Amino acid sequence: MNRTKGLAWGAVACFIAAGTCLFAKQEAGQPAADQGGVPVSVVVTLEAKRGKTIPPVEAQDILVREGRDRRPATELTPLSGQQGSLQLMLLIDDSARGTFDTEIGTLKQFINALPPEAEVAVAYMRNGMADVVANFTRDHAAAANAIRVVMGPGGADVSPYDSLTDAVKKWPSTRAERKEVVMISSGIEALGGGYTTDNPYVNAGIDSAVRAGIVVYTIYDPSVGHMGHSFWRNTWGQNFLSQLSDETGGESYIIGFGSPVSFQPFLDSILFNLQHQYRLTFSARAENKSGYQSLRVSVSGKDASIAAPDKIYIRAGM
Repeated sequence: MNRTKGLAWGAVACFIAAGTCLFAKQEAGQPAADQGGVPVSVVVTLEAKRGKTIPPVEAQDILVREGRDRRPATELTPLSGQQGSLQLMLLIDDSARGTFDTEIGTLKQFINALPPEAEVAVAYMRNGMADVVANFTRDHAAAANAIRVVMGPGGADVSPYDSLTDAVKKWPSTRAERKEVVMISSGIEALGGGYTTDNPYVNAGIDSAVRAGIVVYTIYDPSVGHMGHSFWRNTWGQNFLSQLSDETGGESYIIGFGSPVSFQPFLDSILFNLQHQYRLTFSARAENKSGYQSLRVSVSGKDASIAAPDKIYIRAGM
């Protein structure tokens, strides 16, 4: 072999070796060198794996995957207690059973227990729309007093997910760090989108919340009428509520198919979660076309877990 061929084969070998090392690094879960990344922030909630104690967690403990790519986490900032950091909408299904009315006092206590700087709104879901009866305000007593009895049979069952989409459209422009929804519904989708995780109305509600950066907590409460005691409709309604919360970074609260004895333990859990939310910033891939990208977030080496959205919306040219 002459010297020229030897040098050529040496260069090829080095190139292959470098590629193999990069592949091995990616397979081992280490982020490759970031090229053209853009900063993206999402709201996440830290949880204890065992017991109630959440250990200290920092950005370097967070593993972020966008699609199949590991992306570097750059910041993990606590959000509890920041002035003007929280907007929360209570979104109530107007087709709920009359047992809901016994929970009005509990919901008022929940609103009044929110941090003083939190802005609260109240809306009712009816005919696929959100009827806002109290706009966002820091006057918690006024927002609480806007909660009324449900219409029951008069609150037509259509799609709570269309109502969520409408609520997102009506959400005022804001710089609030956190936007949250507590949605009380049977979850039944009556527009005929199918009983599958690809239901277009459910997915449209999820997409609208994710794009707006809204975390959705759901509480199952059965509907009146025939749909309210249809086992398979209620089964899928609970599935849809769970899907909605999981994919937006929230939590779903369900006990059987009857009305909960009380909303109190669910609302207490939500208040606890609000105290353990963080802004997670990471370097996402720069995209040539706007769209949703899958997201997986986990905690490494700590006795903690994390709730985060299942996807993010990346605008082209960010």
